[in-house]
Amino acid sequence: MKSPVGDLRQYMAQVPDPRGCKGRRHPLSAILTAVICAVLCGADGYQPIAQWLHAQPVDFWHFLGFTRRPIQHGALRNLLMVLDPRTFEDGLQAWLEPLRGAFSRPTDLRGVSIDGKSLRGTQSLDQLLTMLVAAFDHQTGTVLRQLAVPSGTNEQKTALELLKQLVLTGRVITADALHCQQETCQLITDSGGHFVLTVKENQPTLQAAIASEFAAQDAAFSPLPTAATAS
Repeated sequence: MKSPVGDLRQYMAQVPDPRGCKGRRHPLSAILTAVICAVLCGADGYQPIAQWLHAQPVDFWHFLGFTRRPIQHGALRNLLMVLDPRTFEDGLQAWLEPLRGAFSRPTDLRGVSIDGKSLRGTQSLDQLLTMLVAAFDHQTGTVLRQLAVPSGTNEQKTALELLKQLVLTGRVITADALHCQQETCQLITDSGGHFVLTVKENQPTLQAAIASEFAAQDAAFSPLPTAATAS
């Protein structure tokens, strides 16, 4: 069966190279393709990525585009530290887009989770933890888009900006209680989407109103049967 996605190396070749021409030993497309392959195989850091790459056969190095022994983990770290993450993400998303379309129909409702996570190892004496808010596609198991939470704001505000960058028509947005806010719900519905959000004790009035609706005799949704009612 033919793969619905194209050649990853070609997409990575569109990412601008932050290095100067002098001393450039390896094609950027080969390095970035290797990084993605290594991460997909479970590598979770600069050194594991380099170790995975160096463990591959020479023919695979040539297939990726390397013409000599591949990059070491120190040089890999230096390169990825200066690489523009947005252009790299754009290239990766463009490669994945045909895959998402291949597994859905126009009438399908597709689940997308919104959540924020702090990046391990990003905190220092003069820097707070870096937090990213991501939109995760349930059907393909891929991240549609992610944004860093700027200093002075919060996850919920960043999630609003993230949602503005997504096509929400036909998508069901799920998120935790932090995102159960009127402006978030309004943005989703105005953009043609749907939402399923958690409500907790931090919004007691809303939680009580929802509980009373489920308990009412003419409720639109019946409560789950208890052990007593089931018998």
